[in-house]
Amino acid sequence: MYARQRTDVDGAIRTLMENPLLGEGKVGDLAGVLVYKFKINKQLALLAYTFEETTITLTLLALGQHENFYRELKRSL
Repeated sequence: MYARQRTDVDGAIRTLMENPLLGEGKVGDLAGVLVYKFKINKQLALLAYTFEETTITLTLLALGQHENFYRELKRSL
């Protein structure tokens, strides 16, 4: 990952640390997973994560482009 890409991802993670409920909640097989959409080098990127409110824990699950993102995420869970 290039430095500029890392900066964009770090910014997205910091944004989620400040407001972990910004992501869109998923249903069905991905219930409990939130997905935050942001830009990396002007391209849409998705960051899947879970948030445990009682322990204030943000767990990052996947990062990628939209193509096959949800299918690969389901496989990894």
